[in-house]
Amino acid sequence: MRQQRADYTLEDLLTLPDDAPRVELVDGVIQVTPSPTLGHQNISSLLWLWLHNRAPRHLGTAQAIGVRLSHNTSRQPDVLLHRAGVKSVQSILRPSDVLLAVEIVSPGTRRIDRFAKPGEYAAAGIPFYWRIEQDPVHVYAYRIGDRVGPGGERQYELVSDGADVIELAEPFDIKLPVAEITP
Repeated sequence: MRQQRADYTLEDLLTLPDDAPRVELVDGVIQVTPSPTLGHQNISSLLWLWLHNRAPRHLGTAQAIGVRLSHNTSRQPDVLLHRAGVKSVQSILRPSDVLLAVEIVSPGTRRIDRFAKPGEYAAAGIPFYWRIEQDPVHVYAYRIGDRVGPGGERQYELVSDGADVIELAEPFDIKLPVAEITP
């Protein structure tokens, strides 16, 4: 009944058992996320390791950790860059703790990763968003811009994309050879 009424909250997610499947909360509806493919997980792990080894000390990296976007919406970016000092027992972060959210697009998540999640992350104020397409691996890097959407919310602007090298000055100096995150 609660699923039909779409009245689940973030607090309900926190009461799920540790062995519950991976879920996201979207507008009060609990959505079980499908298991990622091996290729998806390899890209995710390689990117996490690359960022982990190069990010400044005031930043941390994580995989598949929830981000509270509202009282009834929580998403789990595939990889994220967060402010250091976030307690390791946290399973859901505030958007103000997240600098970069990364989604690796799979066949079953194309529409969500390309359209829904960037809008939600931008509306929550997460400064940077990367979308990684597979086969071939191609990285699209966005930052919050001055453009506003129809509802007055800020939107992401593409700052770099490529299948060879991604070079960025924010959120830190990055020169990412895409081959290093390609399985």
